[in-house]
Amino acid sequence: MYEGEDCAAARALEVVGERWSLLILRDALFRHFTRYSQFQSSLAIAPNILAKRLNTLVEAGIFRASALESRGQEYLLTDMGQSLKPVIVSLTRWGDQWIGPGPVDIVHRQCGAEVEYEIRCSTCGGDVDLADVQTRPRRRYMPTEYLRGN
Repeated sequence: MYEGEDCAAARALEVVGERWSLLILRDALFRHFTRYSQFQSSLAIAPNILAKRLNTLVEAGIFRASALESRGQEYLLTDMGQSLKPVIVSLTRWGDQWIGPGPVDIVHRQCGAEVEYEIRCSTCGGDVDLADVQTRPRRRYMPTEYLRGN
């Protein structure tokens, strides 16, 4: 927990920032894994940790657990979970550039070309240079403590 941090990035990390969580999401988003056994086989993670991470992601609304006719559950990404795809793409591209290339390229299904992820202005639609990205206080912002009734 990031106590004292009233920041959307910190709140997001509380949900997806635990060790293994982003790799579980990677396997669901790009390998289309839906079963506990698939995640277990791919990641070789301790069963209790995998169960805990999956439960956390279900509770957060990122996965929906569905009972299978055969034993077990299927973990299906929700729209909230699907919307994390650009995060994984960006993190992978960053790792390729600064840490070392991984075993896959992220490509466009229709033509096979590599995907680029860019930041664009919501008003003019133009590409935004990273040096020109900054923050500003939100208008009508209420801290999360107030929203939670504390």
